[in-house]
Amino acid sequence: MRYPRGTPTQPEIIAVALSKLDLKPDDVFADIGCGSGSVSISVAGLVQLVHAIDNRNEAISATEDNIKEFGINNIKVIKGEASELLADLYIDCAFVGGSGNLEKVLEILMEKTRRFVVSAVRVETMAEALRIMKQTNKFKELIQVQVSRGSELAGGTMFKHENPVFLIVGGKEC
Repeated sequence: MRYPRGTPTQPEIIAVALSKLDLKPDDVFADIGCGSGSVSISVAGLVQLVHAIDNRNEAISATEDNIKEFGINNIKVIKGEASELLADLYIDCAFVGGSGNLEKVLEILMEKTRRFVVSAVRVETMAEALRIMKQTNKFKELIQVQVSRGSELAGGTMFKHENPVFLIVGGKEC
């Protein structure tokens, strides 16, 4: 798997986020800020179509390479600003992994879909998503996920923690 700069979404975070989306086989899913495509690849076998969106060339290239490596054919990779692209796409649910133009992206998602999750590593991003969703009565749940991985230390095992991640779940009026 090829990764652009930045930290890819950890598999454990993807699992929790996807569990909150109630995915169905006929869903069209948007992975906003797709980065390496790890979320898109994880969800591709569960839904009809995935739109993997990112505005960075390195992310688009990595996502395309990773999709090819896994032999997946139901992911459409789209380069550009999600806030400009989403209005013209049909989607049932979404994962927001990038925080650019978050207010506009959430505004569109709240109009188009009843199920979405925002992933945030920065407290400011979490607070912005939380504020927007609460103001519009679309906030469902706030989760902090902390993953630690075992590594060897002096013949034993110690845990090294990963950065905590906030998942802000939104959707139909709550």
